Amino acid sequence: MGPTAPVPAPSGPAGPGPAPSAAASRAAAVELDETTLVVRAQEGDVRAFEVLALRHQAALYRLAVRVMGNPPDAEDALQEALLDAWRRIGRFHGDSAFSTWMYRVVTNRCISMLRRRRPAVPVAEVGDLAELTTGPGGSPERAAEVDAGMAALGSALADLPDDQRICWVLRELEGLGYAEISEITGAGESTVRGRIHRARTRLAEAMRSWR
Repeated sequence: MGPTAPVPAPSGPAGPGPAPSAAASRAAAVELDETTLVVRAQEGDVRAFEVLALRHQAALYRLAVRVMGNPPDAEDALQEALLDAWRRIGRFHGDSAFSTWMYRVVTNRCISMLRRRRPAVPVAEVGDLAELTTGPGGSPERAAEVDAGMAALGSALADLPDDQRICWVLRELEGLGYAEISEITGAGESTVRGRIHRARTRLAEAMRSWR
């Protein structure tokens, strides 16, 4: 996987008097707990928000890559999502974990971008699913078969409806629970379960010949 996208530097209100250096402000913020950082970010502290973003950036970038299908689009989605989060940080009331709220912001931005085009899923980004197409052994023939199977799986994932694909990614690749996926997507838990079930069924059918 490529490097994570850089955290954008949103502008915030300038305080009175000489401001401390950016490095000093960031270093001080790094020592704070997440609740304090959120409060400070809601008060307009850009450095606090940057620390929050950096703490969660790897997981958010991984999610964006898996949903969008390629690093360039994932970086664009993450950049826009982080700006969305900065603009909307005041709407976070602590009803869920901050990480869940950030997942929701990234997911919503990805959905918005997916509506403008259908993504292709690179085989490399589905590497965690190799057990669907491979087993013990490392012969060249088997390796070629695995490569073909992974390509078929990537194509099957790209063909899933966006709502099914996102729920499936959050469950099977990110390991989130149904309740948290419901919180992130805004869909009821029974709806989430139904989407994941339909996604599993479609993928199993598409991969039938590779088992």
